[in-house]
Amino acid sequence: MRYGIVNLITTRLFSSLKLNSTGLSCALQSYIDSNAHLEGQTLHAFIVKAGFKPDIYLSTKLLILYVKSNNLKYARQMFDKIHEPTIESWNAMISCYSRNGPAEKTLNFISQMANSGLKFDGFTYASILRVSALIHDLGLGKQVHTQITKNGFQSDEVLYTALIDMYSKSDSISCARKVFSEMPERNVVSCTAMIHGYMRCACPNEAHEIFDGIHEKDVVAWNALIEGYSSHPNYALKSLTAYVEMQRSGFRPTVSTFSSIIGACIILSALEQGQMIHAQVIKSDSRHDVRSNSALIDMYAKCGEILESRRVFDKMPHKNIVSWTAIIDGYGKHGDTNEALRLYEKMLKFGIQPNHVTFLSMLSACGHTGLTQEGWQVFMSMREEYGLEPKVEHYACMVDILGRAGLLDEALCFIRKMPVEPNDDVWGALLGACGIHGNVEMASLAAEELFKLNAARPGSYVGLSNTFAAAGRWEGVSKVRELMREKGVSKDAGCSWVEREA
Repeated sequence: MRYGIVNLITTRLFSSLKLNSTGLSCALQSYIDSNAHLEGQTLHAFIVKAGFKPDIYLSTKLLILYVKSNNLKYARQMFDKIHEPTIESWNAMISCYSRNGPAEKTLNFISQMANSGLKFDGFTYASILRVSALIHDLGLGKQVHTQITKNGFQSDEVLYTALIDMYSKSDSISCARKVFSEMPERNVVSCTAMIHGYMRCACPNEAHEIFDGIHEKDVVAWNALIEGYSSHPNYALKSLTAYVEMQRSGFRPTVSTFSSIIGACIILSALEQGQMIHAQVIKSDSRHDVRSNSALIDMYAKCGEILESRRVFDKMPHKNIVSWTAIIDGYGKHGDTNEALRLYEKMLKFGIQPNHVTFLSMLSACGHTGLTQEGWQVFMSMREEYGLEPKVEHYACMVDILGRAGLLDEALCFIRKMPVEPNDDVWGALLGACGIHGNVEMASLAAEELFKLNAARPGSYVGLSNTFAAAGRWEGVSKVRELMREKGVSKDAGCSWVEREA
């Protein structure tokens, strides 16, 4: 019905010879309100073809149309055609840049706005706060906070919420709480921002205290609580409890709820609970949602049910890079590297570009099954074919691949030539490989580097001790154990979260 009205407007405009800015602007606003971006672009083409010269009001509407469709290129072209952009035009472009462009370009554009002489309004300040939170620039955020106070925006609830979000994402939770405490009125949105902040800083008790203080809770607040608990391994069980309480309170789970609670099931290896949640997903509006199904793929794979994971994947009508990576990683973790490689090639044929996580999954799969050549090919293709710079995790995977194949000298040479500083994962991979192949000298070197990086990590000492023991070097074992006692390092007892039938 909505699109029918919009199309009727377009038809009448197309058939009219008397074009005017008011009628065209109304039509564009209808497209913007209806998210009918393609139809709006068609109308724009008609305006250009008819030779109609848009005034500032119509140009701003066209700009907003492209901003809403996240088309940064055409939005900027429209902005540049406006002789004297209004505050609305500047804010629309800032919003588009903050969603689609690098943070530096957004900040440069904001600087241009400041130089234009226009005064910032609340929307401008909120956009700058979002960018500063994104790049963790606490100094910039504090400058904006000062300007907000100076220019009399203290009663703006949106800005208060943006400040809370900025401070918490910049690891300044005390400042976030101070802003929250100074709010004249706190609504569910600001409380939810504070819950996210406390959960991000691993303060679940404080987050729950804020949650309990909300008089009229909504599904977003519940999701913040569930997501926060599910992101911390020690509190994942509380996420399941909150999930049950949410439904008892009359709220239906959303896509965000399902994604978070399935994540908690992954942490707990809670297959039975995961299956029950899967049944709820099927019965809900989220049954075809990519996020929920991708989480289910990951959950089944990590709970040992790779066939069920594949069934979820095959039934998905739409797949993105997250779902492809989840199934590739699942097969890799289950030791079926050949299937992981087949799926990777199939993904590329569908035109889906791999990301850093995809490459990490592929390298891990190659390492588990000793496919050294394939691992090299995957690693080299990151930069050469897809323009992705390998991160330290990818280098650690390559060290593991080389080390497992017995190419210890090549692995050490690879570490020495790394353009990034090797971390404990890199040296830990080399130490583990030395243990497999009994190279005590290189194991000692790797362990020494690990002690420098993380002297309290028990795995480093245990790995070196095991290497000495495998080589029959018992005096070395005794020295390592003595060193552990001196430094107060102890090995934690093992435990399992795997469910078993009664």
